[in-house]
Parts: sequence; structure tokens; C-alpha cells
Amino acid sequence: MLQASATAPSYAIVVPTLGRPSLRACLDAVAAATASGRGPVRIVLVHDRPGPDGTPPALDVPPALRPVTTVVAGRARGPAAARNTGMRAAGQVPWIVFLDDDVVPGPGWGEDLARDLASASHDTAAVTARIEVPLPPGRRPTDWERNTAGLATARWITADMAFRREALDAAGGFDERFRRAFREDADLALRLIEGGWVMAPGSRRTTHPVRPADRWISVRLQAGNADDVLMGRLHGHDWWGRAGAPRGRLPRHVAVTAAAAAAVGCALTGARRAAAWCAAGWVVGTAEFAAARIAPGPRTRSEVFAMTVTSTAVPAVAVWHWLRGTVVHRRVRRADPADPPGSRPTAPEEVPREQVRS
Repeated sequence: MLQASATAPSYAIVVPTLGRPSLRACLDAVAAATASGRGPVRIVLVHDRPGPDGTPPALDVPPALRPVTTVVAGRARGPAAARNTGMRAAGQVPWIVFLDDDVVPGPGWGEDLARDLASASHDTAAVTARIEVPLPPGRRPTDWERNTAGLATARWITADMAFRREALDAAGGFDERFRRAFREDADLALRLIEGGWVMAPGSRRTTHPVRPADRWISVRLQAGNADDVLMGRLHGHDWWGRAGAPRGRLPRHVAVTAAAAAAVGCALTGARRAAAWCAAGWVVGTAEFAAARIAPGPRTRSEVFAMTVTSTAVPAVAVWHWLRGTVVHRRVRRADPADPPGSRPTAPEEVPREQVRS
């Protein structure tokens, strides 16, 4: 059985998973990186697609990790809920390390993690990892590859994040109203900081490969605009700066969508000249958006086609999800660090989709 270092606090690893093939590569890397003995006392795999009878399907676990690995069924309510489930199943260990099932910890990950935990001050709630996103050599990255590469500079990404159990309990865990793997990490970090805790950078390195995606991925990821509304309700309109999050193009998307709606409205009322001007505004706005996405990319035929087609849909879909979030979260009040643990409600809204958003 793997044992934690005698000089570093013991820890458990929690991995939410949908049973993707990438999980085995992640676990193989953990086994190799902790073979020297600086390993977890427990590994909890939360299978968020339980079988028809509610039990988790079998997962492919390396032999070296099987003695300390437990597979539990998630509730199919997204990664925030799955992490809470894993945290409870991990028991009362001093630290819990959350990993995504598509990351690959580096060769020295185990020893670096031990140093990260041993050097953490008493007011440190979490220690981050250094995330590396390998991009294809010899060509410019696609829009999706650039999107994933943004994880390397994200401030509090939970793809590899070690949390002090005491801090997680004090914060009440992850807010399960975040149903996608988006913003739930920033929400928890802001709540911890507001509660007097510190988020510290770590030394361990983890690779986050770019997973395959179809050309419509950028359209589906606009669902994250609803989560941005929830963040604003919980943390105020200045949360962007405090979380170091980019504002995105929502104001431009609103303008482009409004131009399209106005063009249709004017055409239906017979105001042809006004409809033409509004349509021209929509065309110019859409062309600018497509050009901004095409210019830094590989400019292949398939990429240009995908960017052109999706750029016509993304603005309206983004606005739709923003409006949906405004309605769904209209009664949410701003988070208070004095709230008792577990006081944040869950919301039965939708099944999680993608990892990041354009």
C-alpha cells in the first residue's frame, strides 16, 4: 500500500470522472509519480454516470493503486457535486487533492506535492499546481486549442488543486449550483479568501492535454454565461477583477444579436431601410468576430469554415444563456462568509457539458 511522506501531511485524491479513457492515463501517471512512497492514503473515483441500478460501473485502475482506491457513484449533477461526494467519501484526511480525469501529473508530482503540503502555512486553504497545456508544434493552435491553453494561466483551476480539509469544511465545499466545470473553482476560492484563507501557488507540474472536440464546441460552451450571472449574484459585479477572469465578448454579442433582432423586426413592419442598416450591422459584427477567431489560428479550410459558421451562432446563444441565467438566478443573494457550512442550496437545472468556455 502506498504511504504518505513522514514529513508531509497525509492526503487523499478525489477524481470526478465520466469513465473517459483518459482516466487510465491519469491514474498511471499518479502511480508512477507516487511509487517512491509519497502517495495518497486514499483515492476516491466519483463515477458521475452511475449504472441503471445506481451503482458505479467498473473502472480501469492500475494494480499499484487498487489497495487504496474506492469507486463511488455520483449524482450526475456536475463536477462540483461530484467533488463534494468524493470529499465526503475520502474521510477525515488533512488534505484533499482534486484531479480532473484528463490530466497527467508529471514524473516528480508526488515529491513536489509533499513539499507543497509540508510548506503550507496554517492559513493556507489550497495549493495550486502549475498546469501545462501542450500545443501542436509546427502550426498555429486552433480556436479550441487556444481555449484549452487558457487553463495554463487560470488562477485557481481545480484540474489539480490541493485543499486543506478544514478550509473545505469551513466553506461548505463546492457550490452545486455550478453544474458545469466552469466558475465553481473561482467561486470557492473567492469564498475562502473572503473567509480569511490564503490560496498559495505550488511547485508540482501537471499536463492538461487538449481533448478532441467537434466544430460546435464553441457554441455549446456559451452555457457558461449563465454561470457568470450566478457569480455576479454571489460575489458582486467586481468579481471579474478579484478572480482574474477575462470579461469575454458578451457586450459585443449583445450588440450583434440586437442588430439581428432589429433587422427582423424592421423587416416585418415594412421599414426596409432601417432593416437594411440593422442587417449590415449584424454582418459587420459577425465578420469582425469571425476574423478575430481566424487570424491567430492555423487558417486551414476546415478551421476557417468552422469559425465562420459558429461565429454566426455564438452571439445569439451567448445572449440566450445570459438571459436564462438572469432568470434562473434572480433570487440568489450575495455570498456571506458568515453563512454556516452547507448553507448554499443546489439547483436542479441541467447536466454538465464541457470543461471550458470560449
